[in-house]
Amino acid sequence: MSADAVISQRLTGFSPLQYAVCLKGIVWREGLRFLHQRERFVAALVRPLVWLFIFAAGFRQVLGVSIIPPYETYILYEVYIAPGLMLLIQLFNGMQSSLSMVYDREMGNMRTLLVSPLPRWFLLSSKLMAGMAVSLPQVYTFLAIAWFWDIEAPPIGYIAVLPALILTGLMLGALGMLMSSVSKQLENFAGAMNFVIFPMFFASSALYPLWRVREGSPWLYYICQLNPFTHAVELVRFALYGQVNWISLAVVGGCTALFMVGALRTIPREDF
Repeated sequence: MSADAVISQRLTGFSPLQYAVCLKGIVWREGLRFLHQRERFVAALVRPLVWLFIFAAGFRQVLGVSIIPPYETYILYEVYIAPGLMLLIQLFNGMQSSLSMVYDREMGNMRTLLVSPLPRWFLLSSKLMAGMAVSLPQVYTFLAIAWFWDIEAPPIGYIAVLPALILTGLMLGALGMLMSSVSKQLENFAGAMNFVIFPMFFASSALYPLWRVREGSPWLYYICQLNPFTHAVELVRFALYGQVNWISLAVVGGCTALFMVGALRTIPREDF
């Protein structure tokens, strides 16, 4: 497409079909990359399964969980940590997807998207949705394995949790995209991943109820309350039981928009 045609197309706008074709292409590319990296799929499941089968078995007697919403009875520790482990998969997936952006930038592949006359915000959003779509089969595979371990949610919960997973996947992907926008080198981003992933995961309600955190350390409790990952975990936890945590929904939605706007403003135009 010539420069004049690109300028003309930007002035006249794009049809919904043209947007859909672009989105399909980006999602398809991300899906093919994931299929060709089978070790990525295995690694995404190994981390939460180690926590579920090994750590949870050891901590079951130490960390009992009382009756707290959305649960209506006492539950096993494995049941409690399942939503947090689902989000751990999405967190690592969002960082892996953003890591590929840094790699593409170093190799110059990112500039190939510049041939598209579509708006820059749409290209970034499509990349974000592609990363989120890749994370969903991984999460549901984890839920299927957990089901054989007698970790079950109400049948309707497996459907009700899908919108929550879409929103949390977008939030964590947008966070990774924001980080990748300020990381110029692959090595710097890999180090920053560990600096973000583990504090977000451990300083949340993924592994222990916040009331237990407050008993041990009030200041850590407030840090956990401010952690977006905590609200993502609670949003998924409630959705698994057909309920909505409105505060968590507002926080996750707001953080998704904030991270996305930050990424759009910080990614250099010559890179994307």
